[in-house]
Order: sequence, then C-alpha cells, then structure tokens
Amino acid sequence: MSLIYNNMPVEKKAIIAALNNSIKVLQQDIDAHGCLVASLLDKPADERNLKAFIELYPGRARELRLEKAIREAIDVIEASRKSFKSKRLEALRKKLTNVLMDRDVRA
Repeated sequence: MSLIYNNMPVEKKAIIAALNNSIKVLQQDIDAHGCLVASLLDKPADERNLKAFIELYPGRARELRLEKAIREAIDVIEASRKSFKSKRLEALRKKLTNVLMDRDVRA
C-alpha cells in the first residue's frame, strides 16, 4: 500500500522507517536533556551523555564544519606558500590560525 504525498506515491514502509528514525532521534534528545537536568540538580551525570548533549547543541554541527573549512584553508595556504610568495596569503593564514587557536583556548 502506498500513500500520496506532494502528488507522488510514498510506500508505507518508507513512512514507517522515517517515523522510527524520528522516534530514535527524539529519544536520544530526551535522554540528553534528562542528563543535563540531572547535572543541574547536582546529581551525578554520566559524562558520556553530557558530551552527547553538548554535541547536540544546534550550532555545534555548523561550528564543526566551519572549523574543518578553516583548517583546510590553512593547509592549502601553507602548501602553496612556496609557490606564491604573497604577504596577503601569509597574513590570512596567520589570521585563520589565530581564530582557531582562540577557539581552542576557550574550549
């Protein structure tokens, strides 16, 4: 049996799989929030769950992608340093490195 969504047939199995996945993600979020509440109430919190909660922070995935992109840019600039003796590229590399070092100090 299939259902119609946006004028396209959708298999019942696909809907069930999507729902199961959604439920799994919601349960992980509930567990992470429970861990946070427990830690706020001075109950011992499982460090593994607390780390998982921090990783679930909405901006964290974007932050990790930005950090990766900055590291890649630094690597490219460093690799091309001998080919292009540019003071601007060197200044940019240093600026990006400082941004990452500032982030590492705060973490």
